[in-house]
Amino acid sequence: MSKSNKAIPANVIWFEIPADQPARAQQFYSALFGWKINPMPGMEGKYWHIDTGGKHDMPDGGMMPRACPGQPITNYIRVPSVTKGMAKVKKLGGVVCKPKTAVPGMGYFAICLDTEKNMFALWEVNMKAK
Repeated sequence: MSKSNKAIPANVIWFEIPADQPARAQQFYSALFGWKINPMPGMEGKYWHIDTGGKHDMPDGGMMPRACPGQPITNYIRVPSVTKGMAKVKKLGGVVCKPKTAVPGMGYFAICLDTEKNMFALWEVNMKAK
């Protein structure tokens, strides 16, 4: 494998579940898996943290009202650089739907589609993100 085709080191670190009725979805996932789902501070009614109860090898997630029909569950994949990841997505035939965006004090993300039109997100940890 040439250096330009080298894979990016990455792992799934977060997921988001969109819901038409968040209260109903919260009840379902809490009963099914025992997940604890609570509002994110400052985002009440707009975003909830999903505590899966797992250790470092099991990602937590979030839940929000569905933004558009057909919005899928999105997996966030940690990468060293969102900027480099977006470039590689494009080079390999994928699409960047939402470019690099800051989550203040946490990091950066970009929403992408793979060659099969599956949505995923790139995530870069950076506590200095603004």
